[in-house]
Amino acid sequence: MTHTVPPGNPEAPTTPAATDPGPAVSASGHHTAAAAGGLPAALKRRVPKYADLAPLMQFKKPEFSRAARLRRASTIWDLRDMAKRRTPQAPFDYTDGAAEAEISLRRARQAFLDIEFRPGVLRDVSSIDLSTDILGGPSRLPVGIAPTGFTRMMQSEGEYAGSQAAAAAGIPYTLSTMGTASLEDVAAAAPTGRNWFQLYLWTDRERSLELIQRAAAAGNDTLMVTVDTAVAGARLRDVRNGMTIPPALTLKTVLDASYRPAWWFNFLTHEPLTFASLSRYTGTVADLINAMFDPTLTFADLDWLRETWKGKLVVKGIQTVEDARKVVDHGADGIVLSNHGGRQLDRAPIPFHLLPEVSAALKADHSDAAIILDTGIMNGADIIAALALGADFTLIGRAYLYGLMAGGRAGVDRALQILEKDMERTMALLGVSRVADLTPEHVRILRT
Repeated sequence: MTHTVPPGNPEAPTTPAATDPGPAVSASGHHTAAAAGGLPAALKRRVPKYADLAPLMQFKKPEFSRAARLRRASTIWDLRDMAKRRTPQAPFDYTDGAAEAEISLRRARQAFLDIEFRPGVLRDVSSIDLSTDILGGPSRLPVGIAPTGFTRMMQSEGEYAGSQAAAAAGIPYTLSTMGTASLEDVAAAAPTGRNWFQLYLWTDRERSLELIQRAAAAGNDTLMVTVDTAVAGARLRDVRNGMTIPPALTLKTVLDASYRPAWWFNFLTHEPLTFASLSRYTGTVADLINAMFDPTLTFADLDWLRETWKGKLVVKGIQTVEDARKVVDHGADGIVLSNHGGRQLDRAPIPFHLLPEVSAALKADHSDAAIILDTGIMNGADIIAALALGADFTLIGRAYLYGLMAGGRAGVDRALQILEKDMERTMALLGVSRVADLTPEHVRILRT
C-alpha cells in the first residue's frame, strides 16, 4: 500500500521502508545526519572543555557598601525595604503611615495600578526629553520634591540631602515650615537649586509674615500654602509607637536601636532636631501643631497672602473641582491636587481620579494655572500617567524619603535616578519623546 505525502507538510506520516536505503544525501553530495534520524552536532552531549567554561565563571567579590546596596535597588519599593531595615520603627512609620485605616493611601496607590497605557508604535523615540517648565522656571524632570516635616528625624542629612539632590537633578525642592533645616541653611547648602517654601498660615500674621520675608530673602521663587490641615489627622501608627519629636530614648527605642546602630549613631552625634524655620518658637510640639493647623482659615486669608507674597503662589491640598476653581479665582498661580499623602482625612478623594475633571474645568475657564499632583507616586510610570491625564507637574514625598532613609544623599540621588529611568522607558514604549506630547489618549482608567 502506498502513502501519499502532501508536499511541504513536515508533520505528514512517512512510509516505512522495506530496506534501509542508507544515509540521506544532499544535492551537494553531503550526508545529512538529521535526515538519517541522528542528532545535529550541537545537540549531542559531550564533556565540557575548560575553554568553554572559563568565560562563564565570572565570580564577583561580594560588595556590602552603601553604594553597592543602593545600586542594587531597582525600584522605590526596594529602597523602602532598605529604609525599613535601617530606620527605627517610629521614624519609619511616621513616613510610611497615613491616617486612621490608611484607606486613602492604599486607594491612591491602587489608582495608578488601575490604568492601561495605550502605546503608539513606529515613532522615533531615540531621544527622550523629560524637561518641562513649571511656575515660570525650567525643570529637567516633571517631578519635584514635596515638603516633608521633621526630615532629619528620618536620616541625619535630612533637608540638606533632599535639596542638594534636587539641585543636582535640576528639579525644584520644597522646604516645609516644619522642616529641621532653616530657609537660610537650605539656600546655602543648595545655592544653585530652585528652592520653594511651604507655609502653614498662622493666625499670628506677624509670625507668618516673618517666614514669608525670610523665604523671599533666601531666594525662594514659589510659596506653597497648605490648606488641608484644619486639624491634625489621626495618624494611628504614631500614636501606637508613642512617637515624639525628637525620638525619646525609652526601653522600646533602645531595643529598636540595637538593630539599627547607624541611625542612632548619626542621630546622637549630630545637632539636635529643631524646627529650624521657627527660630523664635519656644513651645512644645503639641502647642506647635495646634498653632500651625489653624481651623479658622478662609479664602480671605488667601487674599491676604496673595497681596503679601510677590512670587508664584501655589495652594496645596485641593480635593474638589470647586475649590480648584475658587483658589485660582483668588489669585493662585497653581494648585496641588493632594490629600496630604493620606495623612489627614481617611477616605479622601484620590488626586489621580480627580485630575481629569479638574484639568477640564480649568481649561473651560481659560485658566493657565499649573496643576500639580502628589500622593501615591511610587514609579516613574505613575508620573507619566499623571502628565498624560492633565497634570503639569508632580511631587514626591515618601518616594524620596525612602531613599533618604536607605542611604542619605546618595539614597535620594538613587530614588531620582530610578524614577527618571522609569519615565524614560515608559515614554519610549508609549511612542512619545516629549512631555508636551502626552495626551489623555495614552492612558485609560480601568476602574475608579
